[in-house]
Amino acid sequence: MKRLSSLRLRLLVFLLAAIVLTALVQGVLAYRSALDETDALFDYQMQQTAYALRAGLPPDAQATGSTRPEYQNDELIVQVWTNEGLRIFESVVGAALPQIAVLGFSQVQARGTTYRVFSLQTRSQVIQVAQDMAPRRAMARALALRSLLPLAVMAPLLALAVWWAVGRLLAPVDRVRGQLAKRQADDLVPVSDTDLPSELQPLVREFNALLSRVQQAFDAQQHFVADAAHELRSPLAALKLQVQGLQRAADADTRAVAVERLAGGIDRATRLVEQLLVLARQEAQATAGLPPRPVVLADLARQAVAEAAPAAQRRGVDLGLAPLSPEAGQASVCGQPQALEILLRNLIDNAIKYTPEGGVVDVQLQAEPAQLVLLVDDSGPGIAPEQRELVLQRFHRGPQAEGATVTGSGLGLAIAETIARMHGTRLELGSAPGLGGLRVCVRLLRTGAQEEGADA
Repeated sequence: MKRLSSLRLRLLVFLLAAIVLTALVQGVLAYRSALDETDALFDYQMQQTAYALRAGLPPDAQATGSTRPEYQNDELIVQVWTNEGLRIFESVVGAALPQIAVLGFSQVQARGTTYRVFSLQTRSQVIQVAQDMAPRRAMARALALRSLLPLAVMAPLLALAVWWAVGRLLAPVDRVRGQLAKRQADDLVPVSDTDLPSELQPLVREFNALLSRVQQAFDAQQHFVADAAHELRSPLAALKLQVQGLQRAADADTRAVAVERLAGGIDRATRLVEQLLVLARQEAQATAGLPPRPVVLADLARQAVAEAAPAAQRRGVDLGLAPLSPEAGQASVCGQPQALEILLRNLIDNAIKYTPEGGVVDVQLQAEPAQLVLLVDDSGPGIAPEQRELVLQRFHRGPQAEGATVTGSGLGLAIAETIARMHGTRLELGSAPGLGGLRVCVRLLRTGAQEEGADA
């Protein structure tokens, strides 16, 4: 049996099946009610007939086998027995119903059918009044069918009413389907949920949310392609020039310098591509809406400082993690562990790059009642207040320390800002109070605070 794929057809089938089932139940109940009523009526008639004969038979009643016209009844059979068991009267010749010893009402199988028998005993005789049960059942069926006749007449009208009602109720769904069928592939405008049933509005809202995420993913893809095309043009052109310089090298010394420059260009291009891919990946995760999980930020901070220690040593920078309070060392935030790890690594790498030799970079983690505050301070040149919003944009590099040459693409803080936004916060740039350089502050909601906010 094929499954019903149409919602309209399902509703019609289920509603019509409910109408038919209701009619059947009503028919059974009507039949039982009519049967009870006819039983009560005919039982009363049998009782009254027996009571009428208690005074004795009419004087002109004949012996056994005789029949008087007033007792002739196609439905009721009357038999009179003496107390000695001699039948002295019967209303229907040849009825031959057995004598019932049980007084009152009973049912007897005789002559291939079932009889309802009422027995009444007087001082001299036993009166039996019997009736075939078939007429009772026939009357009950007739009454039940008569009660179902209006429903049978109304059934087609009910079917038409159900068809019309289902069509009206599903009209908004057809409207939305028509809107979607006419759309182009790049049309991601939210679908209107006006006049939609309350059961379908959540579905449309979720669909609109999906369209919004798809739009964000398209925008991120377009930005990535534009950024990659813009930023890779210069490194690739430089690599081409360096290859040409290597080809024109006349001696070994010149060739060694050209090879060194080419290797440095390849490293810079590789670093740029890696950062572009990281940025694209984080933006994709931000639009994907991945479920967060508890992350102990102190563990990630220790790991990031340990990984950045060799680079700090090569530059002569004093990198360290400030002592953590017990609360800060155990507190957790809801987020993506890999993304938070990239955020920490980029902030620390950026601080090391812009800190002159012999400088200091401090990483701190402070616990507040509802937040966990990450601080990265350095003793570099800092960033002027009017430049702090610009350095959070892609490919914008901050000022360098005097005499320092910093290689990079200006994506470190932009990647960190993207990850911070993904976690519902932003990078706060300021001045490091003790070191005089840049302070980067990130405030993340603690796990318990997020659960309390959700409960509220």
